[in-house]
Amino acid sequence: EVNNNLIGKITEAGLKIAGLSTDNKLVEIIENPNHPWFIGVQFHPEFTSNPRLGHPLFSGFIKAAKEYQDKHNS
Repeated sequence: EVNNNLIGKITEAGLKIAGLSTDNKLVEIIENPNHPWFIGVQFHPEFTSNPRLGHPLFSGFIKAAKEYQDKHNS
């Protein structure tokens, strides 16, 4: 999670608060809307993934990487 005293600095830097703890007291997900794929999480998506069904963060990252590759290799 993010130290609540730093939320102002985080948002001033252009990062987006994208997810909170279940009690809505702590920031657990941040995103950079100015980057094609930048996300920071305080949980472990790998614990809910398996080779056949990856967590949406992993699936989304692979999809974005493939789209980037297709765009830059054409």
